[in-house]
Amino acid sequence: MNKTNNNQDKPFSTDDRMIESPLENSDANGVIRAAEAPLPTDYGTFTAVVYHDLHDNKEHMLLKMGDVDSGAIVRVHSECLTGDILGSQKCDCGSQLELALKKIGEEGKGALLYMRQEGRGIGLANKMKAYALQAQGVDTLDANLQLGLPADGRDYGVAAEMLKQEGIDDIQLMTNNPLKIEGLKEHGINVLDRVSHEIVAIGENDSYLKTKAERMGHILTFNGAAVAVKDRDYELAV
Repeated sequence: MNKTNNNQDKPFSTDDRMIESPLENSDANGVIRAAEAPLPTDYGTFTAVVYHDLHDNKEHMLLKMGDVDSGAIVRVHSECLTGDILGSQKCDCGSQLELALKKIGEEGKGALLYMRQEGRGIGLANKMKAYALQAQGVDTLDANLQLGLPADGRDYGVAAEMLKQEGIDDIQLMTNNPLKIEGLKEHGINVLDRVSHEIVAIGENDSYLKTKAERMGHILTFNGAAVAVKDRDYELAV
């Protein structure tokens, strides 16, 4: 004889087993604090917090160590599969990620936000199309523009909201990019100071870094000498 219970009026599905996490909390900006767990790494043990952006259904991670109080060092790092995971020498992303984790580990406190904004916000497929143009001699900025894409399509509103939900309002930002400072300030984060986050250029990424400095306003040096940086010569993404 088949046995049923009072709750089996419909077929069982995985949705029936979903339990709302006590960490989940949404706000007017549509960013949910979805999960938290300790994460031991080569640089020390972090607390990993996952945030869910309801606007585009992306998940971002905030790693924090120690008492992240006023003035703690913070890195907002945009996803780069080729650099972070595959060790690409076309950019400095993987090295910047490792350096940020190392700095936080040595300091004993700080936070790193890993934002799902691949290719300065244009996505992986478009990034590969841009790489194909770069292989023909086009620089990293013009490659995006020739594809009809923004030179930098990133938005810092979600990152700012993540910091606010963690109670981190005043930071020292590890960055070479003034645009990142502007973006966080526009969304209510007080950037007390900029901490240089420069990686030594190698042959493969030398022209990439010089383009970032000379055409995109990044604060970089080469062989100890500052590059003559001018204002960005492109329109910011709307």
